[in-house]
Amino acid sequence: MDGDIGDLIRQVNAKVPGAQDALFAAAYSELRKLAQARLRDGGRNTVLDTTALVHESYLRFIKGGQLQSEQRRAFFAYASQAMRSVIIDAVRERQADRRGGGVTVLTLNTTLGESLYQGEEEVLRVHEALDALAQAEPRLAKVVEMRYFAGYSEAEIAGALQLTERTVRRDWEKARLLLGAMLSA
Repeated sequence: MDGDIGDLIRQVNAKVPGAQDALFAAAYSELRKLAQARLRDGGRNTVLDTTALVHESYLRFIKGGQLQSEQRRAFFAYASQAMRSVIIDAVRERQADRRGGGVTVLTLNTTLGESLYQGEEEVLRVHEALDALAQAEPRLAKVVEMRYFAGYSEAEIAGALQLTERTVRRDWEKARLLLGAMLSA
């Protein structure tokens, strides 16, 4: 299957008609597993389900055009980034709707509503902290994306980024400390 996806990515980059659909079909089951992990972990309560997340990510993939790498891991890392952006956009849209969005304001006398949206705010805070980390330390941000959002092991990250596993472990620890400091500030 690795060779098939690599071949399909080359065909997508060569703009072969139907290659994007074939790549999506070949990777669909793994993309669903990745989406399921993204929606399950970390309290990401959004209006998206697994299928919607995969399909929204596919639409962004089609608009994105050419892929930068022909490797399977790079494709799934790209898919993970697309899923992350879909989740972030859904959370932002939902928060915008909640803060007005043309709806008549109704004041409630309960704190139940506040607890429902804390998970969404946390997702946005993590996203903003990760963007700040990417500005300062791009490699650390890539390690976080691959480990946290794509679910890769240290060995897989090391292979994809051409680093040693020890370097990946150090980068992960450093990134966790920096993100923790950013989120606690």
